[in-house]
Amino acid sequence: MTQTTSDRPSGRAGKAVVPVLAFAGIVVAVMQTLLVPVVKDLPHLLDAAPADATWVLTSTLLSGAVATPIMGRLGDLYGKRRMLVTSLAVMVVGALVSAFTSDLLLMIAGRTLQGFAMGAIPLGIGLMRDMLPRERLGSAMALMSSSIGVGGGLALPAAALVAQHSDWHALYFGAAGLGVLAIALTLTVVPESPVRARGTFDLPGALGLSAGLVLFLLPVSKGSGWGWTSGTTLTLFAAAVVVLLLWGLMELRVPAPLVDLRTTARREVLLTNLASIMVGVSFFVVSLVLPQLLQLPADHGLGQSMVVAGLCVAPLGVTMMFTAPVYARLSARYGPKSTLILGLLIIAAGYGGGLGLMDAAWQTVVTSVVIGAGIGLAYSSLPALIIGAVPASETGAANGLNTLMRSIGTSVSSAVVGMVLAHTADTVGGVEIPTTHGFRISFLIATAAVAVGLVLALFLPSGRPSEQRPRLRASSAEDANPERTKAALGGFRGRVLDTAGAPVARAEVTLIDRHGRRAGATVSADDGGYALAVPAGGAYVLAARAAGHAPLDSPVRHEGDGRPVGLDLSLPGETVSA
Repeated sequence: MTQTTSDRPSGRAGKAVVPVLAFAGIVVAVMQTLLVPVVKDLPHLLDAAPADATWVLTSTLLSGAVATPIMGRLGDLYGKRRMLVTSLAVMVVGALVSAFTSDLLLMIAGRTLQGFAMGAIPLGIGLMRDMLPRERLGSAMALMSSSIGVGGGLALPAAALVAQHSDWHALYFGAAGLGVLAIALTLTVVPESPVRARGTFDLPGALGLSAGLVLFLLPVSKGSGWGWTSGTTLTLFAAAVVVLLLWGLMELRVPAPLVDLRTTARREVLLTNLASIMVGVSFFVVSLVLPQLLQLPADHGLGQSMVVAGLCVAPLGVTMMFTAPVYARLSARYGPKSTLILGLLIIAAGYGGGLGLMDAAWQTVVTSVVIGAGIGLAYSSLPALIIGAVPASETGAANGLNTLMRSIGTSVSSAVVGMVLAHTADTVGGVEIPTTHGFRISFLIATAAVAVGLVLALFLPSGRPSEQRPRLRASSAEDANPERTKAALGGFRGRVLDTAGAPVARAEVTLIDRHGRRAGATVSADDGGYALAVPAGGAYVLAARAAGHAPLDSPVRHEGDGRPVGLDLSLPGETVSA
């Protein structure tokens, strides 16, 4: 069997690639919850008004939302590892800027740079898709996708411990150190992907999307303070709608758009992205509610210290991390749609049970574990659904957009829960204190979001795992013998070509039936020609592999009428040196 970059990449992608990429994702996710333990003290620490101090959190949210789809597209065009390292390097610079200042403006600038690292997660998923064999890809993508929750969950107790016993600037020094370690490991262990998209970077599209996202997310994050019906809030929302509509019209006319809206509009991609928003909402509700419930005084909450509160919520991230291998087995058997549905059902059960589990610290741990398991399954399913629906050369941009959808979900969750807790708070000594009633309403909101996500997931296209991403369950040298298939019914014939239309010799062409079994195989001739017979009419997948090219999996159908079907196979991606 000819070794190719994507089929058998073990020579280039060792076993350490997955943990290194997952570690990079966890480091990036740490930025999102790094300041949670000290958020209430930020006005004092920065000598700023409370409304101004919130920009320290808002700036990271906005830059992360803008950077995620842009870095994904840049990775598709110029190299995913290169852009991953760039994202981490910008994060390190931002962490060091914040570490050496207590000035509000400089702190906001540093936090803005830290947010750019969010693009590392879709880039890591894209690298895995390009390099790993299929038997490792499921669990690897699940771990990478879950890293955003794992990092956020594990950062809470660690950040609380540092903030309680040291200068809060140490949080940023620690983050910078983790970033440098992630860069060193990535450069040492992770090879660059050979898969490239064709075209150039769509700068007007990037500027338009950035403007639209900022105009939308700014009032979402600041609406509680400005007032949801204030002129500023409504004007920004209206401007966001106009800008995003104009941006969409422009993207449809661009030959190489930042986001391929035609691909994004496909049912499987659109519904997956909408479900991602709902999963993002459900993830952030528990992250907002439980730490507050645990730290409130005993007459209003559970009276726990900052560190104990972090430890009680940490199982949320730990459970997500250990869910990845479970997801891989379930998805291989039932498909990512089924695991997404299962994950949403578990999240709903966690929030439903959590409504009555707010009376003791151990009860919050149970809630964290159950919800963490559900979110782990749901997050793990999302990249598999996206990757199964887009070309290999678009995985970075497509997963970047999906990660953006999750970020929008967390932003909406933060705004809605903040509004609920403010309107249900008790005023004690002039200070507003959240109530258990407000926490329960927040859990009900999360449950409603999960219900919407479940309905969306049910409308995703059905199909066995083998139909979404074919897996070879049986093969033999005899299957590759063209002479053996002379008596079969018709078949497929044509040429294997590269993106420039040149023939590709010695490409492996495999016919896979709807059960995931190999129904035939051959090797293309010097002129790229191939011929494969079919044993019976029906749906198949033609899989083409060649050294130095991205793989191609093309769904096809044959009527079984004895007539050959002409079909040229164009391998995506650019030719690279083997």
